[in-house]
Amino acid sequence: MFLTEGQQGMLDGKEGEVVQRCMRLLVRLGEIYGAGEMISIKSAQVAGVSYKTVGDPGLEFLQDFAGKGAKVVIPTFLNPAGMDLVDWEELGFPKDFAEKQNQVIDAFRRMGISISATCTPYLAGNRPLKGEHLAWSESSAVSFANSVIGARTNREGGPSSLAAAICGFTPKYGLHLDENRKPQLVIDVPARMEKNSDFGALGNWAGKKAGKKIPYFTGIKSATEDQLKLLGAAMAASGAVAMYHVRGITPEAGNHDTSGLERMEFTDKDKEDVYSALSTTEHPQLIVFGCPHASLDEIREIAKRLKGKEVKKQLWVCTSRAVKEKAGKEGLVNIIREAGGHVVADTCMVVAPIEQMGFTSTGVNSGKAAAYLPGFCKQKVMFRDIGKLIEEALS
Repeated sequence: MFLTEGQQGMLDGKEGEVVQRCMRLLVRLGEIYGAGEMISIKSAQVAGVSYKTVGDPGLEFLQDFAGKGAKVVIPTFLNPAGMDLVDWEELGFPKDFAEKQNQVIDAFRRMGISISATCTPYLAGNRPLKGEHLAWSESSAVSFANSVIGARTNREGGPSSLAAAICGFTPKYGLHLDENRKPQLVIDVPARMEKNSDFGALGNWAGKKAGKKIPYFTGIKSATEDQLKLLGAAMAASGAVAMYHVRGITPEAGNHDTSGLERMEFTDKDKEDVYSALSTTEHPQLIVFGCPHASLDEIREIAKRLKGKEVKKQLWVCTSRAVKEKAGKEGLVNIIREAGGHVVADTCMVVAPIEQMGFTSTGVNSGKAAAYLPGFCKQKVMFRDIGKLIEEALS
């Protein structure tokens, strides 16, 4: 693997222990995946932020790095934390959890990382340009960056994205290369795709079929960015899809010949089966939107449906703090609060300790959340569209 003189110096320890450790990790990754060189990156997005996910070993690792003077050299952003970093006490997060979570955040802050705490950095001031190389680690953000924006990133782990942020580059392999961005499977969609949750259902089904392959969707006549966000997130959760194409919609879909590829179709019956399979309760205690984090448009729709009404169950709308601030200026946060709901920043139901907070069943419109909640949070799940979930919250 070719290294520049500066990169070799990092590997030799000329810039200190932490940089050397990071460089060793990046070189090893490059060797494993056959990279010929490193490539400069425009930004990094680091996972492994929730104390629920990293625990004491992760906290000790981060504190060690921060204590030894580790600093990022490119714009670097964080995945969601395990709680709302401001309103955690009001929302009922455990105090002992909050103390540990704040220590994790402090370590990242000392490294010069933006405390964005979101899985949708592209909605919170970090939207890359088409063709830019990144080192992002959150699976749905990786999918969105590659597929919807046309930027380039592999599905990094938390340590590798942090190492890339500290060194400023990443090994050039995988989805950084043109030849690895081609479709490998065609999925035709004759099913009616009318609701955002329908795209989560499609993603859940397609991820299981595709595994790590890159699917190429046909038959989808239109799709908003929110719908594409839910599609990619669900595929990343049920499979390991880091990129997809939608004919006539995503930026690189027109560049590829799909003749000769394996083909399958997603029907209305398949869609109904997904809704049924993901739903294991009809009586959720907690209704949550925002996995991935809700956009301003999604918050507007929820506020419109809740205006002048009163929820009878706990209702969270999870989003980034940046988007929450915009929603607050429009009066949307107050509308949701007056209805008895909460706009929750910095976290989501998957990485929050909701099982410790007494919840055993959750209603979601996210295929990603529906896939993860049973295992990660010991939840029974109701998977429905936003309208039915609001009705449930009001009943």
